[in-house]
Order: sequence, then structure tokens, then C-alpha cells
Amino acid sequence: MKTKLQHFFKNYLLFSFLFLWSCSSSDETVDCFPSSTINVQLDLNLPSNNALLASGGWIYYQGSLSGTRGLIVVNAGNNSYKAYDRNAPHICPTTNTTLIVDNSLTIKCPEDGAKWILTSGQPVEIANRPPKTYFVSKNANVLTITN
Repeated sequence: MKTKLQHFFKNYLLFSFLFLWSCSSSDETVDCFPSSTINVQLDLNLPSNNALLASGGWIYYQGSLSGTRGLIVVNAGNNSYKAYDRNAPHICPTTNTTLIVDNSLTIKCPEDGAKWILTSGQPVEIANRPPKTYFVSKNANVLTITN
């Protein structure tokens, strides 16, 4: 007859295995990363997008076809732009894994303090991969962001 302690450890091991298996990782993001269609156009002439006119400038964008938590769009300098998903790429989503811009230099995950360089996406603390990045093209004063 099994003791309560044996039963507890058996269930604990099973739960741990299932959790790790369900949240394993790939090269780009964890497998539990939400998948969605990204198709956004941003007019740089609009006042809400003025920050994108300067190198290092950034905005949060939350709108139709911008993912489950929106995007961080950044002027990376030299007429290039980056668009990052606001879901943390290295851990399964929780209510506290929406990426934020910290001090206008880094992106931060509030859940565990992981950080990335804002203009490049390079990991600098905790995370072992960059944020999920989407394709950005510029035509005149319109940015198109797609996946």
C-alpha cells in the first residue's frame, strides 16, 4: 500500500514532466508561445507615431492583427526598424510576461527580469534568445509589419 508521501511524489513528478514537456523550447521561442497573424501598417506622419522618427525612438502598438499582446516598434537607426512581439520568448505566457520598455534602452520581462537591448533585441540578462521579431518594411512614410 502506497503512503501519502509516495503518492504525492508520483503526482509531483508526473506534473513536472508534463509542464516541462508542454513548455519546451525551440530556437526562436518556447513552444507554448501564442501564434497569431501579424499585419500592421503604421503611418509615420501620425502624431501617435512621432517617436519612431528619431533613432532609438519606440512605441507600443496594440491594434488589429498585432498579436495577442501587441508590439514594440523601434527605430533601430540608419533608416531601419524593428518590431517585437510583447510576449516573452523564453517562458510560457502568464499575466506577468508582457514585455515592457525599460529606461528607453532595454526591453524587460516583468516575470523574471530578463532583458534585451531595445534597438537590436540582443539578450543581456536571463533570456537565451531575442524577442520574437517580425519583418518591417518602409515605403515612403508607412511601416508595414508582417510575419
